[in-house]
Amino acid sequence: QDSGAVSFDPLGMWRNMGWSARAVVIVLFGMSVLSIAVMVERWMRYSAAKNQSRIFAPKVAGALKQGRLDEAIKVAEVNKKSHLAKVVSAGLGEFQAHQGSSEVSTDEIEASQRAVARAQAIEHAELKRGLGSLATIGATAPFVGLFGTVLGIIHAFASMSAEKTTGLTAVAGGISEALVTTAIGLFVAIPAVWAYNYFAGKIEAFDIEMDNSGSELIDYFLKQSGRAA
Repeated sequence: QDSGAVSFDPLGMWRNMGWSARAVVIVLFGMSVLSIAVMVERWMRYSAAKNQSRIFAPKVAGALKQGRLDEAIKVAEVNKKSHLAKVVSAGLGEFQAHQGSSEVSTDEIEASQRAVARAQAIEHAELKRGLGSLATIGATAPFVGLFGTVLGIIHAFASMSAEKTTGLTAVAGGISEALVTTAIGLFVAIPAVWAYNYFAGKIEAFDIEMDNSGSELIDYFLKQSGRAA
């Protein structure tokens, strides 16, 4: 039997790997599963936020034009996954708490503005949840693969020394380990980096929308306080 023969199909390369290289592949597989899970979860979260915001925005605008704060708050509560609804709901709740008074003071407007700012910060943090994992995987997966490459080269020279032979056959197994782990590391890292940049762009757009909605809501409060005065 030719112990130096190496099969270059996936199963054959797996069988030819040392346990250290297999451990690297398992780690990379775990990173890939985590990366895919984050991508799917964040895509679903952002899609829900976008779709519910499209429903929420015209409804709450109509309710506010008619001065029906209770209805606007109910619309926000129904669309809980909308990033705009969370910001507007916080501001409306704070403003409504002072509706019993005959006049809305500047301090009360500022309190509503702070409530909007807090809601924006909380929602921004929630939208970013999981992206740190994608960034970490994208940055470290190539190095994990490189670590496997080093182990593969070590295995190749160890095989050469043990068999007292030279040439491609003696190092084929170790070189295959090196190539496989390097390729898997890049395969895991590249989609993670792409997804991170894509989602970061989504969050930036959501932040702009929340800023605009918060500003428009505060303008509405100022107009209401002016009418009350």
